[in-house]
Amino acid sequence: MIFFPAIDLKDGQCVRLEKGDMDRATIFDSDPVSRAKSFLISGCSWLHLVDLNGAFQGKPVNQKAVENIIKNVDINIQLGGGIRNLKTIDLWINTGINRVILGTMALTKPDLVISACKKYPGKIAVGIDAREGMVAVEGWVKQTKIKALDLVKTFEDVGVSAIIYTDINRDGILTGPAINETIELAESINIPVIVSGGVSSIEDIKEIQSKHCSGIMGVISGRAIYDNRIDIYECNKILGK
Repeated sequence: MIFFPAIDLKDGQCVRLEKGDMDRATIFDSDPVSRAKSFLISGCSWLHLVDLNGAFQGKPVNQKAVENIIKNVDINIQLGGGIRNLKTIDLWINTGINRVILGTMALTKPDLVISACKKYPGKIAVGIDAREGMVAVEGWVKQTKIKALDLVKTFEDVGVSAIIYTDINRDGILTGPAINETIELAESINIPVIVSGGVSSIEDIKEIQSKHCSGIMGVISGRAIYDNRIDIYECNKILGK
C-alpha cells in the first residue's frame, strides 16, 4: 500500500480543517514546498494535495503554490479541490499533476468523469466524502441523501483509477479512520480505494495493514503528521512501500 502525506492548501499555506470547516483551520506551515520536500526525504513517493479555497470557490485558487511544489519537488501528486470542468482538468494535467481527483463533479456531472477517464487513462480519481454514509459535496458544505456506495457503483468499469473515501466526521480530529466502512466499500467495488480521514497513530496504520483487503491501495494522513503523532518512515515500512 502507498502512504499519502497530505497538504491542504488555504491561502497558499499548509492547513488542516476540523470536520471540513474552513473557520476551524489550523496553519501548520507557511512553506508548502519545504513541507513537500520533507515528505520526499522521508521516503514518500506520492503527495496528496487539496486546494481548499478551490473546493469552496469552484475553481483553482492555489495554483501558484501547487506549481511551486511541482517545479521543486520530484514526487507524484494527486490533487483535488475546485475541479469542476474539463478545462480545469486539462490545466492540472498539463501543469504536471499525476492524478486529478473529482469530487463534486462525480455527483453533478458524472459524464465529465467518464470523459476525463477516456482522455486521461489512469489519471482520474473520484473523491467520495461522506457523513453517516451519505455523500457531501462543494467543499463538504452541501449534504446529499445519496449513499456513497451507490455513487461509487456508477463509476465501475469507466476507468476511474482510485476512490478516495473520506469520513468527514473523522477528518482532522484524530479519532481514527473509518476502517471497517472503507473496507466494506472496497470489497463491494472493483476500483482501488484509498483510506482517508481520522488517521491518528501508528496503531491506525497497523490496523489498516492488518485488515486491508486487495481493494485498499493506500492511506492518506495529514494532521497526525503535523502533530508528530506518526513517523512517516515507520508508516512506509508498515505499509510495505
